[in-house]
Amino acid sequence: MSDNRIVRAAAVQIAPDLDRPDGTGERVLNAIAEAAAKGARFMVFPETFVPYYPYFSFVLPPAMQGAEHLKLYERAPTVPGPLTQAVAAAARRHGAVVVLGVNERDHGSLYNTQLVFDADGSLKLKRRKITPTYHERMIWGQGDGAGLDVVETAVGRVGALACWEHYNPLARYALMARHEEIHAAQFPGSLVGQIFADQMEVTIRHHALEAACFVVNATGWLTDAQVAQVCPDERLRGACRGGNCTAIVSPEGRHLADPLGPGEGILIADMDLALVTKRKRMMDSVGHYARPELLSLVHDDRPASFVHRPIRSQSASRSLDHEQFSASDEPPPGGVGSDGPDRNTDGAPDQRVAILRR
Repeated sequence: MSDNRIVRAAAVQIAPDLDRPDGTGERVLNAIAEAAAKGARFMVFPETFVPYYPYFSFVLPPAMQGAEHLKLYERAPTVPGPLTQAVAAAARRHGAVVVLGVNERDHGSLYNTQLVFDADGSLKLKRRKITPTYHERMIWGQGDGAGLDVVETAVGRVGALACWEHYNPLARYALMARHEEIHAAQFPGSLVGQIFADQMEVTIRHHALEAACFVVNATGWLTDAQVAQVCPDERLRGACRGGNCTAIVSPEGRHLADPLGPGEGILIADMDLALVTKRKRMMDSVGHYARPELLSLVHDDRPASFVHRPIRSQSASRSLDHEQFSASDEPPPGGVGSDGPDRNTDGAPDQRVAILRR
């Protein structure tokens, strides 16, 4: 795609609906329409915004979480399902790329899932947070390497990570090596306090600089009444305040608009995609500034599988058998995996990332 592209982005910081099962979904659709009316073609919502981030898990002891956890199960969307159909229709109607965080229910488990809808309404990416953080491990299962991907959309190459995944340099590098131009970052907001916002701001600006991409970050927000609802104990309510830094950052590490602190709002800014090349001309960390013969990443991008066929022959043991390595397998020359090294778009071997494939 040409570098002569101006994309108007929207980072959405609004409160969920903690009371009505479909209320937050309605808020998402209303916000998409509002952002589109302002000319936005790329929109990012907060982490697990639908139906809401599990704030209860941060302030309640495990023995008291059962009822709230089951309520989250009842309200969590499936993918695909009615919610994804409604968001896809809204994206198509407004010609916008939408990144939405949801609590995804997959039978008996919940996952922290990021969804990327293209401007034609197609679901281009469904990825799950690879490692839930601290209290979140009581709530969500783990994602896999298949979601560490960058997808081509109507506005450019889009990648996404959730919250403290941004503290995993190898996860970020997996997206950088796929040449993301626009990065969607999502955090819960209304959590931990101002120190969380301060750390977040440093983190997203650093990724923008290192990846030479735009970062659109959305954090959630709880009203005072919602904080009281989540935290009946007044002594714990400070744990559900602060942590708001909804922002849009350029590849030069600059804020394109003043970040949003506490409160609701939709941050709007124009992203000039020519800045991606301008930054990479000086420092392309997955190109001329890389040293793949010294440092490289092994990325297993196979979807997780819970059922494997046994290896039945010696010949089968030399290759992958339904997403499973034999203990005797050795990496082929130039890369790890049955396909050899990853390839650049021109067909040449890409030594920066070795990928395990089916």
